[in-house]
Amino acid sequence: MTNCFFASDLHGRSERYLALFEAIAGERPAAVFLGGDLLPSGLPARRGADSANRDFLVDFLEPHLLRLQNDLGPNYPRMFVILGNDDPRSQEAAFRNAAGRGLWEYVHERRVRLEPFEVYGYSCVPPTPFQLKDWERYDVSRYVDPGCLPPEAGRHTTPVDEHAIQYATIQDDLNRLVGDAALDRAILLFHSPPYQTCLDRAALDGRTIDHVPLDVHVGSIAIRRFIEARRPLITLHGHVHESPRLTGSWREQIGTTWCYTAAHDGPELALVRFDPAAPEQATRALL
Repeated sequence: MTNCFFASDLHGRSERYLALFEAIAGERPAAVFLGGDLLPSGLPARRGADSANRDFLVDFLEPHLLRLQNDLGPNYPRMFVILGNDDPRSQEAAFRNAAGRGLWEYVHERRVRLEPFEVYGYSCVPPTPFQLKDWERYDVSRYVDPGCLPPEAGRHTTPVDEHAIQYATIQDDLNRLVGDAALDRAILLFHSPPYQTCLDRAALDGRTIDHVPLDVHVGSIAIRRFIEARRPLITLHGHVHESPRLTGSWREQIGTTWCYTAAHDGPELALVRFDPAAPEQATRALL
């Protein structure tokens, strides 16, 4: 049995992290997956954002994880982490440094083993209306939904390859990430949910741009097609906070793949508990 936790979109809320740490200490899962948007929300738009995010990492997140690591010893879980579209990429180096100290494993665009399973991570989302573009990619083409800004039109906190930012797609990234590997024992940690599912439903009902109705589904077409074609065992998602409330569901099965979201638009931590050997038995609780 491989008991796993999944949480996402904590947005630097200390009470959510403390609920997560308490659950880890009490239940001692084998693995914890964190699906992005981990840092305090909105800071990239304000002066001193890098300093504030660094303070959150150094003054809160790392000390609590070190204490948990010391308390649990060999029972400290494998922790797999990606960033999300609200996390500035300028903080990626700090996350990699923490990974080097054994606090977690940073898995964006990486494959790692969790015997007998494999874990893949991928942070990027399709274009959004937001200004921060560090983790945005065109989806399957250079089309941008009404009301959204293309990746090259917003702000980046690290230097970017102009050609890549204009022409790279989530579809190509995923093909490069997994190659021709068999995915029947794969767990994919995404930030974006798949398109037109109960996991990507946004509160855009009745809204228009220049009289064009906005699509209420804001997930990734590339991720949806990838799941349908490659049939991974489990996919983990966040990003669209209100989707479980609007649809009444936090999971969906696409073919043989179980897809879960840990996004939540209330104050609580949404914690998904699952065993990859029995994905249909996953549960989700608000703590």
